[in-house]
Amino acid sequence: MRVFLGVLLGIFITIAGAYVYDSVTAGPVTATTQVPTGDVKKPMVNWDVVNNDWRIFTDRVRHTWNRLVERT
Repeated sequence: MRVFLGVLLGIFITIAGAYVYDSVTAGPVTATTQVPTGDVKKPMVNWDVVNNDWRIFTDRVRHTWNRLVERT
């Protein structure tokens, strides 16, 4: 049980650290469609893709849960 909780905590800390790093270093400059000149700091994670994948995952889980509940 400790190992499982440690793995979950590690995943949470990793994601939170990446989010904090991206929000501090990248800023709103990366949201523009124009190519800026000079040194550009890109975010470590493409959060739009993460958001899309998370929505797909939660929709699948909801759909599967609803199917399981309907059987009983």
